[in-house]
Amino acid sequence: MKSIDLFKLNGKVAIVTGGGSGLGRAMAMALSEAGAAVAVVDVNEETAQKVKDEISVSGGSSLAIKADVTSISEVNSMVEITVKEYGSLDILVNSAGTSHASLIEKMTLEIWDEVMKVNLTGVMLCCQAAVKQMMRQRRGKIINIASIAGMVIPKPKIFNGGYNYSASKAGVIIFTKRLAVEMAEYGITANCISPGYMRTPLTQKVLKDKKSYKEIINITPLRRLGEPSDLAGAVVFLASEASNFITGHNLVVDGGYTLW
Repeated sequence: MKSIDLFKLNGKVAIVTGGGSGLGRAMAMALSEAGAAVAVVDVNEETAQKVKDEISVSGGSSLAIKADVTSISEVNSMVEITVKEYGSLDILVNSAGTSHASLIEKMTLEIWDEVMKVNLTGVMLCCQAAVKQMMRQRRGKIINIASIAGMVIPKPKIFNGGYNYSASKAGVIIFTKRLAVEMAEYGITANCISPGYMRTPLTQKVLKDKKSYKEIINITPLRRLGEPSDLAGAVVFLASEASNFITGHNLVVDGGYTLW
């Protein structure tokens, strides 16, 4: 096999949660372009359908599935629908996420739980549903989207109060390492991608604040924000045979932001 062929995903089946917009959409498109059939999962059915249509126009095979990643029944159904349609599940990308910052003295349990349920519990539930199928197959690739906020305290101050977000993403990283160890005997790998500052709907507030934007750029060695397309190579790599001997890894895609 030629080295370039290691990156091809022809015949593979992927689920991408949060696939209806932002980073999830970019990764769903990338997996499709590499040859995988992709189930685009989102709590917003309309956006999931739009991405499915984009993939179809490009000649790819796709499903649009409405699912809330905090619902056990909807997550199980997501996997069942995908396997019924395609016969297997080879790749799971957990990209669904949310953010709701609050200073610690004002943090309510509702705000805390809102973020933890989607960002961490949602990852657990999706992995739980997916590995049942992958264990039967004795193969699979799990890619959980964490964040540099789970590794360092992000600047600028406009991001103050992200206790729940940082805790949830740090939890995703260590959860993935545990999963990697315990699933290895079944031929299942589990890895993270930790994006830095990306140009997505979640960063719109920062982009509008010129001082904060300048501070981010000055800290980032590559002197720019990331684009959703910057995750395309990372997700295809971790989903492909090119990464078969990599598990429990946290791949940081941040333009060098965390090097300081």
